[in-house]
Amino acid sequence: MNILQINSSARTTGSVSTSLADLITQRLRAKQPEAQFQLRDLAELPHPFVDQFIIDALAAAAAERSPEQAARVALNDALIAQIQAADIVVLGVPMYNFNITVQLKTWIDAIVRPGVTYHYTDKGPEGLLTGKKVHMAMTRGGMHQGKAHDTQVPYLTNIFHTLGMTDISFVFAEGLLYGDEAKSRSVAAAQAQIEQLLA
Repeated sequence: MNILQINSSARTTGSVSTSLADLITQRLRAKQPEAQFQLRDLAELPHPFVDQFIIDALAAAAAERSPEQAARVALNDALIAQIQAADIVVLGVPMYNFNITVQLKTWIDAIVRPGVTYHYTDKGPEGLLTGKKVHMAMTRGGMHQGKAHDTQVPYLTNIFHTLGMTDISFVFAEGLLYGDEAKSRSVAAAQAQIEQLLA
């Protein structure tokens, strides 16, 4: 069993999404003490943005890439190898301005690669990262779950389904900016949801 945790908060300390992702991982590892574990914190180790350089590098044949291009592609390859090896993926996903963080978007842009993590068929895209369980700890300052302005869940569901990961569970802690009491209640409810989910 291989567990991969992705922290996507811009915070290196004090992140609620990270603490909830940590709790999910702790409960998974308690059930599977022999599990291998990898952690990637995208605030501490940010991934480069998509730019002309990586677009050109990926378009070039491997044998024709410059050393600099090969090194840049290797950064993406490392992220792809991590998620290919994972049986369970745990993500801490805060909401910034109604969307995912730029840190998470750059990670997604790195792992979504035609012919490697998905390919096109006559029926549309088909994911190549199948057989994995995904847990997402979603944290929001306001109340968005199930509403039209929740852009995160549809987007993340679509992306992960495209990659072949359809077994997804979401845990929500919302209203975190509604005061300390509301925040405490919401975090406690999310923690209880995790305990129930992984009981």
